Amino acid sequence: MACDNPNPLAAIQPVDAPGALLVSAVVPARNEELVIAACVESLARQPPIAQILVVNDQSSDRTADIVRESMKEIPNLRLIDAGRLPEGWVGKNHALWVGVEQATKPWLLFTDADAIHGANSVARALQIAQEQQAALVSFSPEQISRNWYEKALIPFIYLRLARKFSYNRVNDPVSPIAAANGQFLLIRRDVYDAMGGHQGVAGEVLEDVAIALRVKRAGHRIWFGSGKGLVRTRMYRSFEAMWEGWKKNLYRLMGGTPWAAFREMESTLPWIPILLILFGMKFPLLLFLGILLLIARQTIYGLDLARNRYPFSLIFYYVPAAFLYPAVLWASYRSHVKGRISWKGREYSIEAPESVK
Repeated sequence: MACDNPNPLAAIQPVDAPGALLVSAVVPARNEELVIAACVESLARQPPIAQILVVNDQSSDRTADIVRESMKEIPNLRLIDAGRLPEGWVGKNHALWVGVEQATKPWLLFTDADAIHGANSVARALQIAQEQQAALVSFSPEQISRNWYEKALIPFIYLRLARKFSYNRVNDPVSPIAAANGQFLLIRRDVYDAMGGHQGVAGEVLEDVAIALRVKRAGHRIWFGSGKGLVRTRMYRSFEAMWEGWKKNLYRLMGGTPWAAFREMESTLPWIPILLILFGMKFPLLLFLGILLLIARQTIYGLDLARNRYPFSLIFYYVPAAFLYPAVLWASYRSHVKGRISWKGREYSIEAPESVK
């Protein structure tokens, strides 16, 4: 898919140029009263951002009121009503599409309401775009985890995702692998329009990955990397929300086929140590071997945590993680097989993921 301007980056001011207002930030918000103020305040500290467009997606809490209060202090902040959700759209995708209609700048930043941006996150993303000649730049945010279940499941999932979507493979223009994180996704407006925007991925629950795939298949470069020190988020504040969120996404992230899900569950559940420990109730030597194998797997997990810049202390959450992960992947598989998923009080009919079509 060709673009009208063969090198629009050449016409863009350097990211450190005074008054270089290059970015329209679009934030979908559905019942985000606990986090929306911190998000917009962090965006307001970003020099390249000219517009902050919060799209209120039929919130039933104080989200809209909080944004209106923030507008008194942040002159470039606007509140937009998403309106009725059309048939065939995922709510987040529709909210972003509505927000983009009001955006005026050559770069679009899509970010979630629970993301908090460091003071130079957008400038750094623009700099990477210039250096790498990338049409899309995405950061995987630093994850804030406070409860035991967050510390167990979220790092475990992100380590599995790092194996499937390594930064090197995603950023290699020859590799077909593509990925992005919708909590921070910066994209050139002309490329976004050419690929059909969010209208082109209206029903995708993994809209960020779908957009990255479309951009890369169109021949544009993408760059995906760690957002540590640049953007952080606490994705879930209850076990129920965490379960529902990963139940929505995990099956597709891991390939979107029953065989891929089975292989993933089989490779991560420590079933051999479990069997040895169970048989060890009668044969003590097997109990010893089972515990030894479990400790070995836990140690490998700890080394993997350290390689991916997670605290090594999260190793102590390995055992609950090793059971929670296949359980939520199984729940995600069951939900997708039935063709229905739930998220934030809505239920969606779903089709086969774009990654396996």
